[in-house]
Amino acid sequence: MADGAPLLDVSGLTRYFDVSKPWLNRVLEREQRQFLTAVADASFSIKRGETFALVGESGSGKSTIAKMIVGLLTPSAGEIRFDGQPLRFDQGRISRTLRRRFQMIFQDPFASLNPRWRVGDIIAEPIRTFGLASGPAVTAEARRLLDVVGLSATDINKFPHEFSGGQRQRIAIARALSSKPEFIVCDEPTSALDVSVQAQILNLMRDLQDEFGLTYLLISHDLSVVRHMANRIGVLYLGRLVEQADAKRLFTDPQHPYSRMLLDAVPDLALSGRRRQPVTGEIPNPIDPPPGCAFHPRCPHVMEVCRRELPAPRETATGAAACHLLTTA
Repeated sequence: MADGAPLLDVSGLTRYFDVSKPWLNRVLEREQRQFLTAVADASFSIKRGETFALVGESGSGKSTIAKMIVGLLTPSAGEIRFDGQPLRFDQGRISRTLRRRFQMIFQDPFASLNPRWRVGDIIAEPIRTFGLASGPAVTAEARRLLDVVGLSATDINKFPHEFSGGQRQRIAIARALSSKPEFIVCDEPTSALDVSVQAQILNLMRDLQDEFGLTYLLISHDLSVVRHMANRIGVLYLGRLVEQADAKRLFTDPQHPYSRMLLDAVPDLALSGRRRQPVTGEIPNPIDPPPGCAFHPRCPHVMEVCRRELPAPRETATGAAACHLLTTA
């Protein structure tokens, strides 16, 4: 259960990428440098013990935020505070003291595990790196973690290719737990798995959260997974948070048209109580986004102000949403 203090606080987080052509090509073709803004001014907080989910279509900036939080990418602007301490990106790396306290579970469990290492070495690496144990105690802890995630301690000498996809994700979870973290970023943790295995992994993650008091940032495009796991949800569109709300309220009373569009596209009618409608249109080019509200070319409620002005987030009964409709309602 989450308490009142935020474990993670993100403020004005921004990340852009230079996608310009090489210098000589730009000179010959008389072109300016081009930048792709993957995340723009994102702000949210996650309380200790809760699961906060980021949802949105592919290209909305979900994984970019996740990678900035764990230090795989350096923010272009903004601040990330973990347990009240700002994350310092010294030469692209976060301080060792804070780094131990959060981990990441990646989307593809096979790609994220070294195929040349035995399972015991994969799990033991963070234990040795952070000096949490030495000698035989390292092996003993690796065996214990295999048991915790539902595998056998006898699997310690096997290689990743000897396991199924679901079993490999359990190994990845065991590795994430090995540094005794408080916060885990879960980037599409079940999207590469069969549906029958997804529920097992999600239930394992919930059990581990209760057992170890973990806090999760869940990245997903699957709203059925989000509904099962999340306490609160942030909806991303073209790198901007357009709505944040309690999970139950978002599924029953979304305030932003984009949130409604995502829910209407969910095959499970129980999620929204409305007939399924396919998501219409496409995300605009992030290098050259439309003026005003970026969602306006696809919005069924577009007004003239939407084409001119970027809407500011406004408090709602469910949380907050950035939509001009809220100012005219």
